[in-house]
Amino acid sequence: MKKVHNTACPRNCYSTCSFKVWTDDGKVVNIDPQPLNKATPEGICLKGLSYVERVNSPRRILHPLKKVNGEFQRITWDEALNEISEKLQYFKEKFSPQSILFYYASGMSGLLNSVSTNFWKMFGGATTVYGNLCWPAGLEATRLTLGENKHNVPWDVENAKLILVWGKNPAESNIQQMIPIEKAQHNGAKLIFVDPRRTLSTERADLLIQPKPGTDGILALAIAKILIENNWIDKSFIDKYVLGFTEFKESVLKINIDEASKECGVSVEFIKELAQTIGTTKPMTLIPGYGMQRYTNGGQTTRCLLALSVITGNIGKPGACWHYADLQGDIFSEIKEPLSYFPPEKPDGIFRREIATARLGEDMLHLKDPELKMAWVERGNPLSQNPDSNRIKEAFRKLEFRVVVEQFMTDTAREADIVLPAKTMFEQSDVISSYWNPYVQLRQKVIEPIGEVKPETEIYYLLAKKLGFSDKEIEQNIPEPNDESIEKWLTNILKPWSEITLKKLKDGPVLSPVLQEIAFSDYKFNTPSGKIELLSETAYKKWGVNPLPSYEKTVERDQKRYPFNLMSPNTKNRIHSQFGNLESIKLIDPEPLATINLGDATKKDIQDNDFIRVFNDRGELTIKVKIDASLRPGNIVIVNGYWHEEGACPNSLSKGRETDMGHGTAFHDNMVNYEKAD
Repeated sequence: MKKVHNTACPRNCYSTCSFKVWTDDGKVVNIDPQPLNKATPEGICLKGLSYVERVNSPRRILHPLKKVNGEFQRITWDEALNEISEKLQYFKEKFSPQSILFYYASGMSGLLNSVSTNFWKMFGGATTVYGNLCWPAGLEATRLTLGENKHNVPWDVENAKLILVWGKNPAESNIQQMIPIEKAQHNGAKLIFVDPRRTLSTERADLLIQPKPGTDGILALAIAKILIENNWIDKSFIDKYVLGFTEFKESVLKINIDEASKECGVSVEFIKELAQTIGTTKPMTLIPGYGMQRYTNGGQTTRCLLALSVITGNIGKPGACWHYADLQGDIFSEIKEPLSYFPPEKPDGIFRREIATARLGEDMLHLKDPELKMAWVERGNPLSQNPDSNRIKEAFRKLEFRVVVEQFMTDTAREADIVLPAKTMFEQSDVISSYWNPYVQLRQKVIEPIGEVKPETEIYYLLAKKLGFSDKEIEQNIPEPNDESIEKWLTNILKPWSEITLKKLKDGPVLSPVLQEIAFSDYKFNTPSGKIELLSETAYKKWGVNPLPSYEKTVERDQKRYPFNLMSPNTKNRIHSQFGNLESIKLIDPEPLATINLGDATKKDIQDNDFIRVFNDRGELTIKVKIDASLRPGNIVIVNGYWHEEGACPNSLSKGRETDMGHGTAFHDNMVNYEKAD
């Protein structure tokens, strides 16, 4: 009875790995890599391997649950849907549809996610959020400069002679990227990392530069000055394709290198060495991480880094690339997530987009006319993952009714009145794309839903029936709950792209029909000027920032009361708040840890494995400590994804702020203090 199926991982992760999934008698039993995907041909990460446990976990929610006197009890689907439909109708009629918050995040991607939006539009609307927790400041900065977000195919990295990885730890967060990096090194390429931490990735580097968090922009501009002064730039490229170089040059030549060195905490010697390497080694691929643009200066920081690729002519050539985000494979973005990152210029009367993802708790509490009365949450865990999570908890507890669609009893699910069991990636087919590799893939159904689990599309279908919508309305907005209808729905969406069919996708990943393997090799830039814009009037008009790449200090720097930067990077053991609850992961990562510098620990008389109290005005937590001499002084690291239930959620300490552009979330701009716990 053993069978093998082609599918792909839909998590919010760079790699979007292709899998071969083995089933035995209707149960997932093993996962292997799918080498047909040139971006992810080899070993699967720890999270991918743990899917076998995740789908079969005894802790998985398999039935509808209702909170009664503070405890969850199993109820039937009829009971759950009856109560939910009654509450929806009541709040809609008495307070308006916008008294209900529809919150979704990026826990699972796919074209069928659009069905959620279809339902709420059919219902009459809801209050939704705008913005994003992850990457929009960098996306917007790249769009303003290059015109769109795309990069060379992942395997092109092996053609680089210099790989500059800035603020990223691919050995943990994008393990498949290490394959072309190592091939490039084998061919003689230099590998440089810029990161306040010493990580699994930096162990392979020729040079590690450790700036103060949030100061990457001034470091990049200081490098740009040295490049220009030494004529280590590509003048021919600049003259043909770049707008605003004269103004940019005038701006950066005013920088004092000694002052820049003091500001970013990198010696003048290292700044000059990095500049010389960039200026004399071609082609260069610059790979920035997403963490740097999660500061209040994140968009401008991204523009400063991107300027290094631009003025050295490392755009549009093999091995020469700004390797930030590739949306060439994301040809369905308007279909799967029709609610954009940006609030509408005019309210549409259906979705009132007044709540910022970055300020979720604060905005929920202050929303009026109508106040929020109910929340529906799917594909997300905002009580752990959004900043200022204590305020979010307060806001959720103020609501009259909460529904959460989930696989496990997360922090958010614990606050629900009704929890509905969510599908895993193996229990319904869907089409997905990636923001790193250039493939479109079928996330193929390989087993029937376990227990009483129903896919979200079926939940919405049944709920629409309960609410009395006509068969015609439902047929237009929601597929019937069977495999044949799902395939028909997906086939209709794929019709505009003749190169992509479900039949082809079942055989394996398919390259995007709009793929440009070497991004910008035609030197066409979708900007107002048609050139790369170092000088962007749009940046000023739309976001109120300097038209040129510039450095602005982060909001919480230089506080005597809270002198330590709290860093909350991603880890190989979790994708945000997912996977860390699994026993297979706990064997490797059994308890939350905070990492601090040896010198800082000595000053506070803190030893390895002591417990410390980490605190600021927004909250506090008590956590075991790990001392690391290689971490830059003045920093503390608590990785992203710990739950409140574990007592170590770093977002209990973060502030809900937006980035300087793109409506991103600046929860890395966050200062704390710590002391040995009593």
